[in-house]
Amino acid sequence: MTHPFHIPSVFSAGEKSNGMIVDNLNSSTRNCYPVPSPFRLASSYSWLPFHPSETRSPKRLKQAQSGDETIGSNSNNSGYSFLGTNNSWDRLQFRDHIWTYNQRYLAIQAMEEATTVMMEGGQEHEVKEDGNGDEVKLVHQLLACAEAVACRDKAHASTLLSELRANALVFGTSFQRVASCFVQGLSDRLALVQPLGAVGVIGPSAKTMAATSEKDEALHLVYEICPQIQFGHFVANALIMEAFEGEGFVHVVDLGMSLGLPQGHQWRRLIESLANRAGKPISRLRITGVGDCAERLQAIGYELELYARSLGLNFEFLVLESNLENLKTEHFKILDGEIIVINSILQLHRVVKESRGALNSVLQTLHELSPKLLVLVEQESSHNGPFFLGRFMEALHYYSAIFDSLDTMLPKYDTRRAKMEQFFFAEEIKNIVSCEGPARVERHEKIDQWRRRMSRAGFQAMPVKMISQTKQWLGKINACEGYTIMEEKGCLVLGWKSKPIIAASCWRWS
Repeated sequence: MTHPFHIPSVFSAGEKSNGMIVDNLNSSTRNCYPVPSPFRLASSYSWLPFHPSETRSPKRLKQAQSGDETIGSNSNNSGYSFLGTNNSWDRLQFRDHIWTYNQRYLAIQAMEEATTVMMEGGQEHEVKEDGNGDEVKLVHQLLACAEAVACRDKAHASTLLSELRANALVFGTSFQRVASCFVQGLSDRLALVQPLGAVGVIGPSAKTMAATSEKDEALHLVYEICPQIQFGHFVANALIMEAFEGEGFVHVVDLGMSLGLPQGHQWRRLIESLANRAGKPISRLRITGVGDCAERLQAIGYELELYARSLGLNFEFLVLESNLENLKTEHFKILDGEIIVINSILQLHRVVKESRGALNSVLQTLHELSPKLLVLVEQESSHNGPFFLGRFMEALHYYSAIFDSLDTMLPKYDTRRAKMEQFFFAEEIKNIVSCEGPARVERHEKIDQWRRRMSRAGFQAMPVKMISQTKQWLGKINACEGYTIMEEKGCLVLGWKSKPIIAASCWRWS
């Protein structure tokens, strides 16, 4: 059975490579850009900025775009009048052409990558429901719409969105449901794009986020039903216990304070483990909760203090009301002789920006605390690439796996599943798809990128050697069949079948 992502190679020999897939992807821009296929041009002209070696280099792209005079002079040999030597096209229009070609290429490349991964994964990603042809059509419609939005073709994008809304059902198959979230994101992005000749989007989405109560309920359901956050807490606590072995005066700095979960789940388990550990007892445990809502942090701290007292543990909770970008070393109340560990669960990706400045500043502040250990848990996916279509395809692949797992865990019409999908995962998807600039905070990156970032900030990777322990934990929580634990380059990765979902890594101050 064919998965909706199973698409024939567009780079194979013969005319089929420029057939249905390319036609579907390019239909949104043909009227705006009466030019030959970029895939035929790529075979003859090395100056096109969507060469595979340059797709990840915005600097090279910028350089290629700025060479109008040089590129125009090559048009005599091309046989195509749209690049005339008399510079009849103004610079902005020309850049629109080049940018459009680059977007087209990235869409095809992302489709090929997603197809390759799914084919390598075997049969586990096959669509379980009937109507597989409709699912394939839905993929093509999504990609065509994404390209139309990227090329700012409002008329064609609006037509495709109307078709998609009829096919991407909130209570349909797992892929129809995830498609509905991407349709919402595309619709929001389309409402904000500027017309051709302008650059980027107008600004962040004007639509309000889901109500706080609904988001909190969805977060709680994700924690209770899905293993992703629990996986992060389990691995982090095990590493923290190892770092605190033989130590009496210890301090945990929690960035984001356990995602705002009201009961402080992670730290209740740590407090219990420290109170019951063999050997040298804990003389004092301090936890600093970092977040932008002091009232919520204080409520969590009060509950933790009561729990620690009931176990006879000397405990102190400190509130640091701040977002991560504004953190300074002097904000932390560090005492002499205490051992510091930093805990970051699904937080640092939110300070990754187009420039490295914001994240570098945060990591430098954390480095100045001289922690014995920093535990980093992040989504294992590339949702921060420089080009919209590449991010779109990567996100579609990633969240399709998550929605497939939800399909396996819960019945079709379970309201809990709908709440998680619409008020938690859909919010992430819409942020990735519809937002740009400071408004785009879901900038997930893979562990290889984090390794480079952390190393530049002065942190040294420590291998996480607890795969057997983590597999036993996964069995104890009765996670449904399909979840996997893998060890990759010294990190632990929780995946759904063959698709990595979340990765835990460990770093020490150096």
